[in-house]
Amino acid sequence: MEKLLVINSGSSSLKFKLFVMPEEKEVADGLVDRIGIAGSKIKIKYGDGQKYENEEEIKDHEVAVDRLTFLLKDLGIVKELNEITAVGHRVVAGGEYFKHSVVVDDEVIKHIDEIADMAPLHNPANLMGIKAFKEILPDAFSVASFDTAFHQTMPAVNYLYSTPYEWYKDYSVRRYGAHGISHKYVSQLAAEKLGKPVEDLKLITCHLGAGSSVCAVKNGKSFDVSMGFTPLTGVTMATRSGDVDAALLGYMMDKLNIDSMDEMLDILNHKSGLIGISGVSSDMRDLLEAEGQGNKRAGLAIDMFVKNVVKYIGEYIAEMGGVDGIVFTAGIGENSIPVRKRIMDRLDYLGLTYDDSKNSENYEGVISQPDSKVAVLRLSTNEELMIARDIMKLKKEA
Repeated sequence: MEKLLVINSGSSSLKFKLFVMPEEKEVADGLVDRIGIAGSKIKIKYGDGQKYENEEEIKDHEVAVDRLTFLLKDLGIVKELNEITAVGHRVVAGGEYFKHSVVVDDEVIKHIDEIADMAPLHNPANLMGIKAFKEILPDAFSVASFDTAFHQTMPAVNYLYSTPYEWYKDYSVRRYGAHGISHKYVSQLAAEKLGKPVEDLKLITCHLGAGSSVCAVKNGKSFDVSMGFTPLTGVTMATRSGDVDAALLGYMMDKLNIDSMDEMLDILNHKSGLIGISGVSSDMRDLLEAEGQGNKRAGLAIDMFVKNVVKYIGEYIAEMGGVDGIVFTAGIGENSIPVRKRIMDRLDYLGLTYDDSKNSENYEGVISQPDSKVAVLRLSTNEELMIARDIMKLKKEA
């Protein structure tokens, strides 16, 4: 029995889960939020429903890590920090360097830093978390798990853009995708629920949340994914545009007198998607409420989101030559009953039928009818557990 800490560092946040392995028992989870911003908060759930919450100044990630490790001891979650034998870190972009989780060394840190511009909001923060924990827990086994790694199995016909081939050869321009840890976890869990080897299945996993992506998983491997070189493209998201015509950028930069691509990318990343279309909110719950009150733009934003998910599902069914199961996961996928219903209603041409009571109860598992020609599953993702499993695997190999 050993304790593993899994970390997900954002630009202004640090999420964590502490596991006892190999039992896969989660003993604590929490969040340090608004790092470097007024109103920083620490929230921790542990033990038998116990909670800790406090607002305090957290000026940077090093302070966040220091406070977290202090509280793990102070709250009695661990007696000594050396009980934590390994720390796993979620890293968004691994480029073509990393095809699976790896033990962190100086070379790994160097490569994560090198490709920071592929995920400028994420990789630098991920790296800060890695370095901070190496200072506080220098003897702990350190592992980096990459959101892009799962998608390294995509064939070239799916990951290349129709741009000059030299762009790929010289600058590694290609589709990398994201949410790979989640897509991998739920595809394996779906196979378990269906009682079949994942290697024998064609699945489409829909990670739908503030950031959303749809992935074709063929024979247990990523075959295609909606996100591209960065997490900006694909389906409509909370504040991200998803797919747009590249020529539109120059056209609108001229119309809006914008002379900086950074400013345009800021609009596409933070002022588009659900908030851009609706003008109401980036949160699907708010939009559903507004739609119910007659707000047409809120309804339009929801319809566009649903249409784009359905479009990618249809594309991947065609690419894989069929589908055995469709999986809904993440914030919207797991919790939005009406959005799942709208997507499934659009797929009835497949012979897909679902159990309305199971869908309405947010049932964990298969929510399709026994006679449905395509299985549908609602599954809770657990990226942290996937990382913990990778840590155990790498420790055995070390």
